[in-house]
Amino acid sequence: MRLIDVLRDELHLTGTKEGCSVGECGACTVIIDGNAVTSCLTLIGSVEGREVTTIEGIGKNGELDPIQQAILKNHALQCGFCTPGFIMSAKAVINKNLDLSKAEIRRAISGNLCRCTGYEQLVDAIYEAAQEMKAMKKN
Repeated sequence: MRLIDVLRDELHLTGTKEGCSVGECGACTVIIDGNAVTSCLTLIGSVEGREVTTIEGIGKNGELDPIQQAILKNHALQCGFCTPGFIMSAKAVINKNLDLSKAEIRRAISGNLCRCTGYEQLVDAIYEAAQEMKAMKKN
């Protein structure tokens, strides 16, 4: 079985979306051991003993993650189908580096496709979230 099938069908974590089933669209992105990974290409046996984070697991105490908040604030989504994958790709890169340039953000989300909107608002929102998280870390 693929990781996406277990997440959605067995664990009922439906925030992870299946778009293309071939690892091209990024809708199924999750974080495994700190790295953004397409769950449609990941066999469930390969994640045993590893840390898997889905979109359902990034908020704290019922609060949205700063990336989620920034995406809402910047109106950086339309239909929302691709949004969890973008957020997970962004979360993985921000967790490694809060000093991201917009070019680095574009590279980090380059495996995620959106059919509805341009990518500028997403890049701006992710950049804003990284800056906010950086400021919070200093305090």
